[in-house]
Amino acid sequence: MISVLIADDEQPAIDELAYLLGHDARIGTIHQAPSGAEAVRLLTREPVDAAFLDIHMPGLSGFDLARALQRFEQRPALVFVTADEEGALEAFDLAAVDYLLKPVRAERLERSVTRIVESLGQPARAEPPAPNDMIAVTLGGTVRMIRRDEVRYAQAQGDYTRLHTDDASYLVRIPISDLERQWADAGFVRVHRSYLVSLAAVSRLRLTGERACLVVGQVELPVSRRLLPGLRERLGSATIRPRS
Repeated sequence: MISVLIADDEQPAIDELAYLLGHDARIGTIHQAPSGAEAVRLLTREPVDAAFLDIHMPGLSGFDLARALQRFEQRPALVFVTADEEGALEAFDLAAVDYLLKPVRAERLERSVTRIVESLGQPARAEPPAPNDMIAVTLGGTVRMIRRDEVRYAQAQGDYTRLHTDDASYLVRIPISDLERQWADAGFVRVHRSYLVSLAAVSRLRLTGERACLVVGQVELPVSRRLLPGLRERLGSATIRPRS
């Protein structure tokens, strides 16, 4: 079970988050701190697996606290919990596991705990995800962090790109041509002027005459004739199936 710390200068916010975490069977001990300074004192006596930090606390802010924790031998996984949508990029720089916006929804918190569990299960326990493996995205006016390996394919939408995961899609203000260059080493391949695909997510390549498409989950994506030879070489002939 996971031991956690909640640091927030507003007791109702602590109580609400503690209540939600208490209903997750994966959570064990829940420590509380009404300030960043008290959180540091507590953590010197009682290391925890994860810390849920409010950003705007008097004295030592959540970001200040996160930087202080970098000096700890046993550094907890960090989740920022805040009403501030503008802090996601700084959280990204501090390698947070997640970024939650208040009011926190139970199902969203459950995903955060899952990310904590996954981070604790990695061989290098104290190593957070590398910054270039995390992406700050916007959904319904809220900002959150997603892992790049959650993205199955990206779709060009003008100067923006829509990132598609198994259960949602997110619009980011990055041209798909820039993502193509940035994600080339991560197994993403341009298959069409409008689509960039994770090779790991491809289940098959279908050929019908001169037309081709990729199957990614339940979605079929077009493949341009110009890019088809290189794609077939990357995928290998074992993935090619005729359309039934």
